[in-house]
Amino acid sequence: MYAVIVTGGKQYRVMKGEYLRVEKLDGEEGDTIKIDNVLMIGDGESITVGSPKVDGALVEVRIKSHGRHDKIRIVKFRRRKHHRKQMGHRQHYTEIEVTGITA
Repeated sequence: MYAVIVTGGKQYRVMKGEYLRVEKLDGEEGDTIKIDNVLMIGDGESITVGSPKVDGALVEVRIKSHGRHDKIRIVKFRRRKHHRKQMGHRQHYTEIEVTGITA
């Protein structure tokens, strides 16, 4: 069984037992969160598609850890203009484990 969920403005296809890094979620390590923003559930040959969400569908996840991704370097450069701007960014993430999918 798998599901397509939305969290942090992105869509993820998840299955029970998977580990996943998503945008930062509120909660402590070890907490269980129920995500009700489920777009689709697939079980073998049967597929349930919501409009826009599947009614009564839940995906339970456990927070494993919080962290930050590697630094992304941004360089803006204009040739022959004595202009160079350099920035960096590290995005926060939450690593989760999918513990259950209910339709």
